[in-house]
Order: sequence, then C-alpha cells, then structure tokens
Amino acid sequence: MALELAYVLVTPYSLSKSRTGGILARLLTRSGCDLVATRMFAPGAELIREYSEQIVTASDPQDRSTQETLRDYVRRQFAPDTRTGRRRRVLMLLFQGEDAVRRVRSVVGNLAPRFVSGDTIRGTFGDYVTNADGDVTYFEPAVLAAPTAEEAQTKLRLWARYSNSDGGIISDSIAYPPDTTPQRTLVLVKPDNFRAAAGRPGSVLDFFSRTGLYLTGTRLIHLSTAQALQFYGPVRDALRTRLNTFVGAECRKILTSHPEFAFNLPPTVESQLGQLLGPLYGEHRFENLVRFMSGRSERECPVAELDQPGTEPCLAVVYEGPDAVAKCRDVLGPTDPGQAPRGTIRREFGSSILVNAAHASDSVEAARREIAIVRPEEDDLVRVLSSVWGA
Repeated sequence: MALELAYVLVTPYSLSKSRTGGILARLLTRSGCDLVATRMFAPGAELIREYSEQIVTASDPQDRSTQETLRDYVRRQFAPDTRTGRRRRVLMLLFQGEDAVRRVRSVVGNLAPRFVSGDTIRGTFGDYVTNADGDVTYFEPAVLAAPTAEEAQTKLRLWARYSNSDGGIISDSIAYPPDTTPQRTLVLVKPDNFRAAAGRPGSVLDFFSRTGLYLTGTRLIHLSTAQALQFYGPVRDALRTRLNTFVGAECRKILTSHPEFAFNLPPTVESQLGQLLGPLYGEHRFENLVRFMSGRSERECPVAELDQPGTEPCLAVVYEGPDAVAKCRDVLGPTDPGQAPRGTIRREFGSSILVNAAHASDSVEAARREIAIVRPEEDDLVRVLSSVWGA
C-alpha cells in the first residue's frame, strides 16, 4: 500500500486550552503514522471561506447536519475575530504512513450528538451537546481531519496555497493587558523523545502547557551539522574552559585507583592534568552534543554536507507570553536530570546531562538568536507536499 499524507488541524479553542500535547501524544501512539511536518496558521477570511465550502461532502461518514454544524463552526471560530480583526491560531500536524488518512481519522473520531466516549480525541477533548429539540447548545470538535485520502489531498493543497501568507510564526493574535509586555522563547523537544515511547514529544509539550504561555510557532526540524554547531556554539568555549577542575579530579581518581599509581598526587599535579586534558574533554563533550542533535559531529561530516538536514528529529516550538523565558526554564529544570526537581521535564524524561529531553532559551536575546537558526517560520508544508505529490 502506498504511503499517504494525513493532516490534523488543532482548533483555536484546543490551542487556547493547551491541549496540543495531549492531542499529539494520542496521534503518535495510536495512529502508527510518522509526524513529518507541523505548521502554525493564522487563517485569513479567504482561506476559511474556501476551506469551509469543502467541509460538507458525501464521502464523510458523519451525517449532513453534523457536517453543516462543523462548517458553521469553522466559519465562526477559525476566521478572524469580527470585533477585533485579530486572526486566530490554528495548528496543522502532518502525518505520513500506510493508510494514514483512515488511521488518523480513527484516532480523531467522528462527531455525533450526545455521544460520550473517551476512546478518541474528539471523545476526550470535544463536545457536541443538543437540547431535547435537537438544537445544538454547545459544539467543539477539538480537531479537524479529512475522512478520505482524496479529501485530504484537496484540502492540504488548499492550505498549502495560503501557507506562505497565513502561516509561520504568528504575531498579534493574542490580546494582552495594556501593562503587559510579552516575551518570545524557543523550546526544542530533543531527539531522545522521538526514540522513546511514541507519545513522548506530546507528553513533553504537555508539561510546558502548565506555563500558560501561547504557542505561536512550530516546526519539525532535522538540524544540519552546521545548524547544531551554530546553535550550541556559545556552549563550546564554556565546555573547553570550565571543566578543568572536574577533569583533574577524575584523573586523580582513575590514576590512584590503579595499583601502579597507588600514591598521592599533589594538588598542583591534579590541577595541571585538568588544564591539559580539560579542553580536550570539553571538545569531546561538544562533539557528542552536535552528534546527538544532528546525527554527525563536525569531524564526521564532509564539508559539502554540513548544511544538509541531519538524521535526528527535533520539534521546535515558539512560546509567547509574560516572562516566557523564565516560565519555560522553570518547567524544564536544570541541565542534569539527576539534579532536577520532581515535576520538571528533565527529571521526568531526561536520562543524562546530554540526553535531557528538551532545550529552552535562557534569555530573550538567546531566543532571538536560536529562532533565527532553526527558522520556525519556514514552510515545510509546501516542501513535503511537493516531495510526495509533485508541484
């Protein structure tokens, strides 16, 4: 069976309630499909007009009344706010796999009045409430997904046409109090999460949801070796200069534990060993970091391939809100998972100083620099569709 592309649109309401992590975890663990791209949208009126016109179809297993309710919901809740003109945030998750559309739709679930069940995303996060007369009193679908491969292709091509104008890092979609100055920060959900249990990337995002910050940009990336070198460049000098004391002490332990060196090493010799070997050890640590994030260290990567995408997936997320940097760092925890408090991401998901689940910018300035390197605004949706379906 040929590979298919399937999409899920996370509604503005689900985003506002910080349900993205839980939704992503469900899709990763239950669909059996690979996440191949993510894209933030702030849809304009034209995109929503065209998209809403494609919602009611004969191929959708939901009854026509439900489809019309969904169409009307999209026109109200996805389009720019009629009072303020602000565009709303919508997140697209793109999956690939055999029979992907059916698999993803089965995880999403169908809508039906008064249906109560937690076995699908809509059953857990959505609502469809009617009164005794059958009138809809509350409706929230949580996510949207196409029912057939043909519809998925048609609707994905539509969103791709507007991806450049309506997608990227979203600005001015959040109304803040007059005395509030929001910050932007960058989070990387690191490669170790994609090697572990399938739902881990979503679970890590779920931890960040406690910050109350707004997700305004996201991109599934494969850092090139050059990007990893640039991203972690500031760490390189620190590793080469700040580990001398640690290296000297470790050398003393190793040497004095050997029968032939069972004598005391003077502190001056320990210090000299640290100064001699510390920079080499720091460079070794830096090479391991670059390899962990991109798949190859600088020495392992031919110069001509430095800028090619690496083999290790990361999920880059831009968060926005008051004190965004400090809030994400607090939830993340210190670099060493063994020193991290309970309830932090690195304590719960990290296993070592290197394999520590996630990164969060340590200052507003660092966030600007790091965002410029990973480019969450870049349009991977169009690139993936073109690679699978052609221009």
